[in-house]
Amino acid sequence: MNPTQLDPIAPGERIATLDVLRGFALGGILLMNMESFVGPVFQANTGLDPALTGADRIADGLVYFFVQGKFFTLFSLLFGMGFAMMVQRAEVAGRPFAGLYWRRSLALLGIGLAHSLLIWSGDILVPYALLAIPLLAFRDVPARWLAWLGVACYLAAPAMLLGLGLLSQWVPGWDAFMAQAGKEMTEVAEAQRQAYASGGYAMAVAQRVRDFGLMLSNLMVFGVMIFGMFLLGAAFTRSRAIQRPELYPRLYPWLRWAVLPLGLLLMLASFLVAPSFSLTVFDLRTGLGQALGAVAAAMMCLGYLAWVMRGLEVPSVARWLELLAPAGRMALSNYLVQSIVCTLVFYGYGLGFFEHLPRFWQVPFALGLFAIQVLYSQWWMARFRFGPAEWLWRSLTYWKLQPMRHPVTFLE
Repeated sequence: MNPTQLDPIAPGERIATLDVLRGFALGGILLMNMESFVGPVFQANTGLDPALTGADRIADGLVYFFVQGKFFTLFSLLFGMGFAMMVQRAEVAGRPFAGLYWRRSLALLGIGLAHSLLIWSGDILVPYALLAIPLLAFRDVPARWLAWLGVACYLAAPAMLLGLGLLSQWVPGWDAFMAQAGKEMTEVAEAQRQAYASGGYAMAVAQRVRDFGLMLSNLMVFGVMIFGMFLLGAAFTRSRAIQRPELYPRLYPWLRWAVLPLGLLLMLASFLVAPSFSLTVFDLRTGLGQALGAVAAAMMCLGYLAWVMRGLEVPSVARWLELLAPAGRMALSNYLVQSIVCTLVFYGYGLGFFEHLPRFWQVPFALGLFAIQVLYSQWWMARFRFGPAEWLWRSLTYWKLQPMRHPVTFLE
């Protein structure tokens, strides 16, 4: 064995809790992204759509309140946990880590670029890969400092949103500036509508290239939120709070019964202050509503985490939650498959159902697709060590083809 290189984590070394949490987050990510698959990416995620009525309005409100923003934060938290897990393995083995981690991040960047430009412009992998690189500087930071730095970094984003809202009250010409910016974003959304609803594949790729730059520009706000959750997730692992929850008997009850309810109250306040966000207006009300929603998202994410952890302690509930583990073990593959399936169903070069699936029916569509992924992941992981995308990622990271099938054992 090369003493300068770590080997991939064997199935027996994995922490099943993280796989369950990844599977849980994966379902929420699909629910969150459905609106961006069915319609223009840049017109989604703007709160409650005021044009909707009846069941569509109820479904839109429930997804916005309980799902939107809560599961990409959970996925970011889990990414930070995985990073710290790799650091700990390197420390225990006494082997260098930086070179391996650079290759891992660059491989993820390549997969993310392919996803963003060739499949779907709502990609999260490119931001993760870019933000994973500075995360390396925090590998030796103690858990307590990681937690505080993570909270401070995350809160910088809602502080910026609130600050922009305050600036809108004092900066001359702010409304005209926002109206012009909103007009440009509306034009982008219309270009997406034309490219994705009725254009061919080449036209869709050209639009994704244009979308890519706008996506990167959003990192100024959302990037600090993601990075803050990276650090907080690393704190969970470094303190062993995720591996040995019994060491922290008050942490998870506090997250369940204090942090989650407070997050729900803040989300309700955000909903009452600004239930919808316009592309052409950003004022104090909008800034306050988005800031409250961002804080609520992190708190609700942590509450969801704590309730899943509690469910894993109850045998009757754990049996159901553990069904999510195989889907979580191949979360990258499942994430990419969600994009492939949904774009082929909704985009013009596929079945062409763009903006034809009512908001209410997007929920059972997402849940049905995720249920199929859960079942298929059970079948796949019983036969193979990795998901297809995970196999590619690991092969690029370790610079050698990884064995795909489980080793064959013979009973005498």
